[in-house]
Amino acid sequence: MNLQESPSLTPTQIELELPAKPLMTPFREPAADGFALGGFTWRHATADRSRAVVIINAATSVRCRHYSRFAEYLCAHGFDVITYDYRGIGESRPTSMKNLDASWSDWGYLDFEAMLKRAQREFPGQPIDVVGHSFGGCAAGLASSGPLIRRLVTVGAQFAYWRDYTPDLRWRMFGKWHVVMPLVTWFCGYFPGKRLGWLEDTPAGVVRDWSRSAPRFEQCPSGRVLAAKVGQLPFAIVTAKTLAISLSDDPYGTVAAIERLLSYFSRSANTHLRIDPQDIGEQQVGHFGFFRSPYQATLWPIALSWLQHGELTPDHPGRQVPRS
Repeated sequence: MNLQESPSLTPTQIELELPAKPLMTPFREPAADGFALGGFTWRHATADRSRAVVIINAATSVRCRHYSRFAEYLCAHGFDVITYDYRGIGESRPTSMKNLDASWSDWGYLDFEAMLKRAQREFPGQPIDVVGHSFGGCAAGLASSGPLIRRLVTVGAQFAYWRDYTPDLRWRMFGKWHVVMPLVTWFCGYFPGKRLGWLEDTPAGVVRDWSRSAPRFEQCPSGRVLAAKVGQLPFAIVTAKTLAISLSDDPYGTVAAIERLLSYFSRSANTHLRIDPQDIGEQQVGHFGFFRSPYQATLWPIALSWLQHGELTPDHPGRQVPRS
């Protein structure tokens, strides 16, 4: 209907004629151990069992609000969306960080698991897809409800094994994240990243996992605990069709780092797409750039196509890394 051709309509009638735009609504969700997690939902007005709900897993110590524009984009293209903060971060930050017991494994095994259960409860019968940024891709393989995931898109996903960092920055990054960060954490009882301009404040257990990362996730501190608890890390139960996106100028997401994590998803059909910023007419994108709105026309459609159809578009930028 052309509103200009219907001058007799009142403002109230016009509002009724226009489709309702899903709003970002906050929620609280308890994890299995009772820890209260905070996040946001973009929900369409009417339920549709054919509509997928997408859970967005954040990077280490990045607030879920960083992904709000991307969540709006997915919602505008027909998805319901859930964003949330891991325990200790943003909407899930307690009053005091010093006594918070939280680790990378908790973020996946407890917090992401709670979001899968929420999606199953709040959007009954709808497919569940996941987008994981950096550690968020690793978290996608740590939940016991992993078989619920239909499709998975990861961006720069790895678990910060220092030898995988890009060679020209490796020692500088090692000094920052594996020496300075744990020393400051030891002194403060948590990492005051926000005060230092290094991401968000971060629980000591997460810092311990990051700073003591190893070639195998089960060799990092909380990985050992989780492996002993469940017998085997849950990665292999995930059967989602998986797209791993990496950027050539991402110092964390090198080919070795991405492939190291992908090897854990042994029952998934995995595709690794490597993109050079020049492929999309840019000089740099880096580790955090993908989810920023300037890349809505160039990078976001790659993830959208995978979530919609489980495949890349024929004209996608970048190259596929051969699977070993």
